[in-house]
Formats: sequence, C-alpha cells, structure tokens
Amino acid sequence: MVIASSIVEMRSLRNSIAIKSLGFVPTMGFLHEGHLSLIRRARAENDFVAVSIYVNPTQFSEDEDLATYPRDLERDLEFLRKENVDFVFTPKDEELYSTGFQTFVTVKQASQPLEGVSRPSHFQGVSTILAKLFNILSPTRVYFGQKDAQQCVVVQQLILDLNYDISIIVCPIVREADGLALSSRNKYLSPEQRHAAPILFRALSSAKQAVLEGERDGEDLRRLMSNMINAESLAKLDYVSAAHPLSLQELDQIDDSVLLSTAVFFGTTRLIDNILTSEMED
Repeated sequence: MVIASSIVEMRSLRNSIAIKSLGFVPTMGFLHEGHLSLIRRARAENDFVAVSIYVNPTQFSEDEDLATYPRDLERDLEFLRKENVDFVFTPKDEELYSTGFQTFVTVKQASQPLEGVSRPSHFQGVSTILAKLFNILSPTRVYFGQKDAQQCVVVQQLILDLNYDISIIVCPIVREADGLALSSRNKYLSPEQRHAAPILFRALSSAKQAVLEGERDGEDLRRLMSNMINAESLAKLDYVSAAHPLSLQELDQIDDSVLLSTAVFFGTTRLIDNILTSEMED
C-alpha cells in the first residue's frame, strides 16, 4: 500500500498504472464497515483501488463539527492495509486549497432540497472537492453509499455535466443489528441517544411498508414519519421527506419510486438515513 500526501505523488501513482482500471472511494476517514463495504466492491471490480482520507473544510458551515470531526489516521491505514488497498491519498488543506483559492463547483438544482435547506453550502463543498479529486486521480469507477442518497444524485449530475469518464457505483447502506445506519458520527451518541437512534430506521421502514400496502399520499407518509420520530423524546426532527429519487422534489402523489429520508438531531449530533422504495417491490 502506497500513501501519497501530495497531488504530484498521487498523479504519479495514477500514471504508473496507465490504462489499468482504478476504483476510488473518497472518505473523510474514521472508517467503519460501511466504508469497507465500498472498498471491497471496488477491489472486486477494478485492477487497482485508491482511497482518499480528507476532512474537507468547505463542506462544513461555521456551526458544524469540523474541529471535532473524528480522526484517527493510523487506525484507518491499518484497516486499508487489511483490505489490500493500493493507494491512499492523505492531502493537507494547503495542498488542496492554496492561498487565494476562489473556484467552486455548484450543482444547482440537486443541491437545493433536503440537506441543502439545512446545510446550504454543504454540496458546493462536496462538489468542489470531488471535482478536484476526480481530476487528480482519474478514477474509472467511484463508490458511494446509499446512506448519502442526495450526495449520490449530486455526484451523478457532476459527472454528467463536467464530462468525466467515470462510472458512479452506489452501494447499499450498512446497518447495525437494530437498523441504525453506520456513520462516523455515531460515536458522538451517548448510550441513551444510541438506544433511541434506530427510530430513524423504524420510521422509514414504517413509511416504506405503508407504500407497499397501497399508501400513495406523500403528505401522509411524511406525517407518519414525523409522528414516529417526534414521539421519541431524545430526537429533534430536522426534516422528513418523500421525494422523487432523481429530482429530489417532494411528491404529493406516489406513482412509482419514492425516496423516503430524514435528518434528526440527538443532542448536537445530526444523523441522516433513507430508504428507496418502489410500488413494484414484493
């Protein structure tokens, strides 16, 4: 496993494998089984695998947890060695955002709803750093988890609009036994909050079941999820959504697929989750 901390080093590594396929998993570190599932998929589908570890400051607002975001590089590198990752890119802020940096990438429509309401600058930061990483690594395929469903839509649009020759692979959410989606932020939860946190999955699952049983009213689905989450005293609801999976616009009437999603605070820790469902499902 080769670790590169500069753009020059990383580009040299990419050039060294020439036309071989490269699977890329961009991360902010503090890896968990969800990340590792993406890496294993990339390992199975590509000649080489690269992982980036970088906590990107431009996707955090002033009141978010940039300073306290969990970091443990040595732990992460040990995980990556065990997964036979070929290249790890670990740049510093000054490597990616030089003095006088002023160019940002915005995917307009897909960035505005859902997370975009609560975190209006978030996806500009995500789109910008991914555009830079794609330019540096030139991956064949890039791997993301379905837990960040809106991010997947944003990245797909970014790839399409900027003519990147990259395939995006979206992998299933990895969950704990009680349904809680794996997240680096789960470590912030107190024992009581951790016990309460699966309410996200239960609410989404109840809404999915309602769809499969014939519910087609989007507002009724949002009300169902809201009522369940609000009944949990430790949960503070940010939003619930029943939206079109591609446009991310809220649906009044469910005709086919629907993306059910929610964001919930437990103290200062904000968790997101989603379920994608279709009336055609068994």
